[in-house]
Amino acid sequence: MNYFKTCKLVMGSMLLFAVSGAHAQTNTEIKDFFIHSITGQTPAQQTKKTEKVKLNDLDKARQRVWAAWKAANQELDEPKLPALISLDSARTGQIILPDSLEPQAVMDYYWGTKSDSIPLNGYPVYLYLHGSGPRNSEWSTGLQLAHMFKDSPSAYFIPRIPNEGNYYRWWQRSKQWAWQWLIRQLMLNEHIDARRLYVFGISEGGYGSQRLASFYADYWAAAGPMAGGEPLKNAPAENCRHIGFSLLTGAKDNGFYRNSLTRLVQKDFDSLQTVYPNDFKHRIALIPERGHSIDYRPTTPWLQTFIRDPHPTTITWEDFEMDGWHRPGFYNLKVDRRPNDSLRTHYEMNIQNNIIELEISNVHYQTTVTDPYWGIELQFAKTYTPATGGELTLFLDEKLVDLNKKVTINVNGKQVFNGRVRCDLGSMMQSLALFYDRERIFPAAVTIKY
Repeated sequence: MNYFKTCKLVMGSMLLFAVSGAHAQTNTEIKDFFIHSITGQTPAQQTKKTEKVKLNDLDKARQRVWAAWKAANQELDEPKLPALISLDSARTGQIILPDSLEPQAVMDYYWGTKSDSIPLNGYPVYLYLHGSGPRNSEWSTGLQLAHMFKDSPSAYFIPRIPNEGNYYRWWQRSKQWAWQWLIRQLMLNEHIDARRLYVFGISEGGYGSQRLASFYADYWAAAGPMAGGEPLKNAPAENCRHIGFSLLTGAKDNGFYRNSLTRLVQKDFDSLQTVYPNDFKHRIALIPERGHSIDYRPTTPWLQTFIRDPHPTTITWEDFEMDGWHRPGFYNLKVDRRPNDSLRTHYEMNIQNNIIELEISNVHYQTTVTDPYWGIELQFAKTYTPATGGELTLFLDEKLVDLNKKVTINVNGKQVFNGRVRCDLGSMMQSLALFYDRERIFPAAVTIKY
């Protein structure tokens, strides 16, 4: 099956596929479901009930589902990450982006390691995004910098941006497709530590890594934009709860207000850290006497101290669109129906003693400062109103709740669920198809309307 002939921007498309409880699903059926979910096709069978899994059999069921996921990915006719060899060999790969998203776009990349010895838990991976100069020289500079940074043992993915031009960015939809492909490949690789994925970049790569940090925060251990500074509306700091965040910018780097915007980002992270102690670990600084060029070496040694937590019991998420596309889910949440398509949605989840408190709000932005020359919206005031009319699925496992006991779910102070949750193979399949993450194969799911 040629993935590129059928591909869509379908990360985590939730396709209902199951068989009735009277019929145990075969490994082939599970694999076929995954193939359909990755390529965006309609599954062959669609029913409501799925095969129940006993609590004592959760690990065995997860292994079975993961094996089918690996088999499905292997069967797809698509590029795979090459085997890891030393970055000194400068091995390159290539991804052809779908014509439907960007015609004639090819993303070349370097892929390799900075150690011959595989760490016990696998290599941490650094995704490095280069600046907006001539792409060939920027790409080769990225390789040189990767060798210089003190973060070994590590693996590096260093892409060359597919094209050049005005307002051509790392976070646009065609590149998002590439990041989804990359995340899926990294999660599958047994030599990679999926809890230690990092994104960072310089200048245009700083803007890109800041946006990707917020948009895909549930995948990163930490993020490190440099010589950047996005308006906070483009990369809400709330989403970076539980990851490390470093932003280093020259104090004299006033191009596109980078230094001013960095101060605003610092102020927001500081405020969030006050409200949620220990949850917003960050290092945001303006480097004295430096302009757009700073010392890039301190970033990755700081990032590498962080490890991703795939099961936080507290979440803050501002669901925002990036180049017209929304994430379908975040950590253990899946959005089935957004409450208001014209507004962003803010989710805050807290789990304690099998009680799940969800605050779901519409987000209202008011621009308070606009740059008079470029028209850049620099500062904002945010207000919130209770959201209604949405639908949400909460995936649950034994690390979030006690599956032997009743679970209570409250939304905006109103109880919407109280009872035991059912563990089944379908929840495991759907959560893996949604997140690609071996550590987020959730056995239970509760869908609520609010």
